[in-house]
Amino acid sequence: MEKDIKNENINEEVNETAAENAADTQEEVVEEKKELTVEEKLAEAEAKLADSNDKYLRLYAEFDNYRKQQMKAKAELIKNGGESVIKTILPIIDDLERAQQNMAKMEDVAAVKEGVELIIDKFFKLLAQEGLKKIDAVGQPFDTDFHEAVAMVPGQPEEMKGKVIDCMKAGYTLNEKVIRYSQVAVAQ
Repeated sequence: MEKDIKNENINEEVNETAAENAADTQEEVVEEKKELTVEEKLAEAEAKLADSNDKYLRLYAEFDNYRKQQMKAKAELIKNGGESVIKTILPIIDDLERAQQNMAKMEDVAAVKEGVELIIDKFFKLLAQEGLKKIDAVGQPFDTDFHEAVAMVPGQPEEMKGKVIDCMKAGYTLNEKVIRYSQVAVAQ
């Protein structure tokens, strides 16, 4: 019996030692896994950071190129924006040059006057096609949105008070926007 008890004690000690060794081994394996996991997570985070930085740099470069392209297009538009209007005015310039050449030869002032009036009418029709309109001023109520008062004329009939009686310089709108105010005299 004593042998059996000794064997049991030895078996228990061996089992306890084996259990302790197994526990130590498991702790080492868990620690190694934790270390690998932390290292792996760090490597993964660094890879994501590098990928994000790369995407950011590419996006920034694309945006910078787009901005430069838009600035170039805007500069080109500003530089050549009036080209279509200039092309439409060229025939008027040709007509004026012909009128100037013929003025020296012409003796009939009425014919020269009529020719110049035709050129002016053609010019204003062309400008109207581009959206230019002359502001009607004389006889209209004074309106600061369209008129600039340069003189106040006292002693006018009662029905003319506050109305434009004379226009010194015509005003114009371009596509419903005032580009030059009419300089007018207003009745007091």
